[in-house]
Amino acid sequence: MNRLAGKVAIITGGARGMGAATCRLFVAQGAKVAIADLLNSEGQALAAELGDAARFYHHDVTSEESWAALVQGVQRDLGAVDVLVNNAGMLMFRTLLETTLQEYERVLKVNLVGEFLGIKAVAPGMVERGRGSIINISSVDGMKGANGLAAYASSKWGVRGLTKVAAMELGHRGVRVNSVHPGGVDTVMGNPGQRSRNEVNQGFTNIALQRVGEPHEVAAATLFLASDESSYMVGAEIVVDGGMTAGHYYQGLPGAPGV
Repeated sequence: MNRLAGKVAIITGGARGMGAATCRLFVAQGAKVAIADLLNSEGQALAAELGDAARFYHHDVTSEESWAALVQGVQRDLGAVDVLVNNAGMLMFRTLLETTLQEYERVLKVNLVGEFLGIKAVAPGMVERGRGSIINISSVDGMKGANGLAAYASSKWGVRGLTKVAAMELGHRGVRVNSVHPGGVDTVMGNPGQRSRNEVNQGFTNIALQRVGEPHEVAAATLFLASDESSYMVGAEIVVDGGMTAGHYYQGLPGAPGV
């Protein structure tokens, strides 16, 4: 299928992990893709793998100047931007009392301010053409609390709110803004120690699917929001978390695995 035929997409944090999976899926579905990332070697290798349908752009999501240069370059090389996937992010494990102001602000700048700047950069062109789709990657930790994630959860709750505001302000102008909320995903960021899949899954036995997610599973939800199939969706939240936000098992009670 060519669910994104004729569309041009920017995917931040596109060099690896969920971003790379999204780039591969979008190209397979007919899109031209701008791989935007600070990771030059990984980004260039992915662009070479994907061929003429993809280009790598060195990009810092926290810089307004970098956003302006990125959009200008994509318009020159690939065409007007139809889709933005605000995927770039960083994860930091630190308790609230141990988190410094500098650390807190850094996470917010990458995860929240970066997405704000992305919307600001692409929305004017989308509004002018009367169409576009922006997908903000948030997290299940933008829907609940979690120990050790003071800065990260704050940023992802912020993304959730930003998405709602952008949906209200841009929806009536033809631009749909939605968010995707992944749970645990087996990427370098989510699994920095690169433990085996079986080892990682041990930490997910208390949720419905009892396993960690894979990057392509999140990419599939992003593809749906980028495509015209989701034409009546704006301000929506798609959770891809294996049941993490549905609840946790009370082991030994009826309905739990093995009972």
